[in-house]
Amino acid sequence: MKTSFPKPYSTPKKIVQILRSRGMHFSDEGKAESYLMNIGYHRLSAYIFPFYKSPKNDLILKDGTTFEQVMTLYRFDKKLRIVLFNEIEKIEVAIRSVLANIGCQELGDKYWITKAEYFANADKFRQTLAVIEKELAASKEGYIENFRQNYIEDYPPAWMITEVLSFGNLNYIYTNIANNRLRKLIADYFGLKPQVFTSWLTVLANLRNMCCHHARVWNRDFMLSPAEPRKASKVWIDTSTLDKKKVFYRLCIIRYFLSAVSPNNNFNSKIADLLSKFPSIGIMAMGFCKDWKDEPLWQ
Repeated sequence: MKTSFPKPYSTPKKIVQILRSRGMHFSDEGKAESYLMNIGYHRLSAYIFPFYKSPKNDLILKDGTTFEQVMTLYRFDKKLRIVLFNEIEKIEVAIRSVLANIGCQELGDKYWITKAEYFANADKFRQTLAVIEKELAASKEGYIENFRQNYIEDYPPAWMITEVLSFGNLNYIYTNIANNRLRKLIADYFGLKPQVFTSWLTVLANLRNMCCHHARVWNRDFMLSPAEPRKASKVWIDTSTLDKKKVFYRLCIIRYFLSAVSPNNNFNSKIADLLSKFPSIGIMAMGFCKDWKDEPLWQ
């Protein structure tokens, strides 16, 4: 049975007092109040939680816990999200281009994305087409407006359409492709089987959205469990002891994709440098294996 939300609003000054009563130390309470005003206690509470003693519900902080420790954790997570978003962008751009390119090459039809005969499920195709029409109508991109004004076709070619669709929409299109050979060719470009490719796209789209919305990722238990490649064509990692719901597994997925779309990338050094700048961060909470730097995937 539902009830009224019981917690009252507390000002940043009051929250500082509450946290102090739980054992938190402040070097500058005024600065802490400013952070609480500009970031919000609700957001910061996720970074305070790891510092509570067990049982967590008692809300007693570990001895010596400081507000600066909380802010260090918050800043680390922010920088991690920025790194992840930048690398996922490379993968997303590649998937847009590869889907359009290989589809046009294999089917010999530059308008294939908007034709029902190339898709397995008619209802899914109609839903996708409705999304395409909505995105095209709303788009202010110069190339879309130029096509609309100068050409008689109802829809632009595939390489234009893939640019206006979301990451999730691209995956929805991919999973509905009727031509098995085409699905295999697209997945194979990234060194994956179609089932794993679809799973990993879903996982990366979810992670990307979290990064866009500034959600905590560093120690999160993600809801989605990625499919495991039985036989990867590129260097992979021994995941038998890894927690697939932690962020490290997702870092491995990104690293694997980048080996196909950006072979000379420095993602491994970016992660290593970030961790070295925040030595207080417990990487076990992120799902890292002990000797992760020695894994061929991270060389």
